Amino acid sequence: MNHPLFLALALAGAGCRAHGPAPDEVVVLIETMPGDIDPRLALTGYGAKLARLVAAPLVNCDNDRLEPRGDLAQEIEQTGPREYRVTLREARFSDGRRVTAEDVAYTFTSAREGPLGDAYRRIAAIEVLDPRTLRFVLFEPHAPFITDLDLGIVPRGHAPGPDPVGAGPFRMISRDETQLVLERNPHYFTGRVRPRRLVFRVIRDDNARLLALVGGSADLTQNTVPPVVLDAVGRNDRLRVQSAPSSNLTYIGLNLDDPALRDVRVRRALAYALDREQILRVKLRGRARLATGMLAPLHWAYEPGVERYAFDPARARALLDEAGLHDPDGDGPQPRLRLHYKTSSKPDRIALARVMAHQLGAVGIEVEVRTFELATLMDDVKRGNFQLFSLQVTEVSEPHYLHTFFHSSRIPTPKDLDAGRNRFRYRSAELDRLVEEARKEPDRARRKVLYAEAQRVLARDLPMIPLFHEDNVVVARRELRGYRLVPNARFATLWQVWKDASDR
Repeated sequence: MNHPLFLALALAGAGCRAHGPAPDEVVVLIETMPGDIDPRLALTGYGAKLARLVAAPLVNCDNDRLEPRGDLAQEIEQTGPREYRVTLREARFSDGRRVTAEDVAYTFTSAREGPLGDAYRRIAAIEVLDPRTLRFVLFEPHAPFITDLDLGIVPRGHAPGPDPVGAGPFRMISRDETQLVLERNPHYFTGRVRPRRLVFRVIRDDNARLLALVGGSADLTQNTVPPVVLDAVGRNDRLRVQSAPSSNLTYIGLNLDDPALRDVRVRRALAYALDREQILRVKLRGRARLATGMLAPLHWAYEPGVERYAFDPARARALLDEAGLHDPDGDGPQPRLRLHYKTSSKPDRIALARVMAHQLGAVGIEVEVRTFELATLMDDVKRGNFQLFSLQVTEVSEPHYLHTFFHSSRIPTPKDLDAGRNRFRYRSAELDRLVEEARKEPDRARRKVLYAEAQRVLARDLPMIPLFHEDNVVVARRELRGYRLVPNARFATLWQVWKDASDR
């Protein structure tokens, strides 16, 4: 196969090792600059991941079950339907100041006014009880609130901006158009941070990223190497490929305001027409899990007993017939239905879209694939200017996401394109009731029952077609040790890595 990255591997094997990072420095390659890394402002995926390295939160979900666990919070006690008491552990910010309850109160109060403020405007009051204890009082019961405490804490009076101070394993040093530099926080409460320095370097080109790794001028990249070349990368004696299941979801969104797609039979026909197992084998090289809904099988609230749509083109054609979309000319070229499908301009996403368009064409659905830069694609999706689109959802840790993505109140409007992520225009009183009850239910076992029923409703109604939970994949220099993948793809364990000189 003549993929450009195979050429990169061959060329790199013929040259000398480039001058690489110091033994106590780790260079991580990313595709784009992270934007803001202040935890109150971080809107991008990379921004949120780097924010966690600088500003430790009260809780995090960086574990295999995606359950909220204490970070800066030593103890969290629900003292009433709307009240939570938080006790802090002993910790210091990177500038040496102690982390206090006043800092926590300030962080959440200032976050309410920022772009991520929706989650924090449900807080009615924050009471500081003593330097290490505070109480949150909500306007109404909200069971996901403990997960909402996954917000990096900054010192009192620290205004939102480009140079955040926190109590995470690293502190911000510098940034420019091509890289962002963090250094070890000597006061980190969990233990000694092994790397002295982290450098996040932007390389937009797939070939150049791989060459930098093979040549030794970088150490690690996560989820940036196309699956089609990973087997060849793994055979390179300088690199190591590590993969693990993720909570990310790749899906096809459907516009339920579209005259054809508002018919659930048509939506089900689309799902039956897709041979996702073949795509998983051929395009994703087996590094994914078939999805049945938004939540991955590793999630604590995952429900396996939902309606599934195995590849069945005969069933797809029968459903189209039932919906009145008959084959107009037998074996002729005329389609039953024409749709346009919008996706990002990344080559691997385009390739996936074209394969699925071909499979839909086999049952009489003609699909035109249109590619866009991500910002343009997102604007069209929010405005409802699409029939089909594909995107990925990352960091699906809290099952309350089912409310965010599917409750009828979360449909974007012309006046508020960011009203929510129900860009499918899905409306279901049954689903609304289930996720509202789950949001207010304090008992986790009961919440799981409600979310299970919600997953069954969504699998029946198909406002989107869940495709895959694509694995998280790291390509790293062989001498780099100690990095562990977590399902939400955060860089949570970078503070523990080191380089083994014997493996150079």
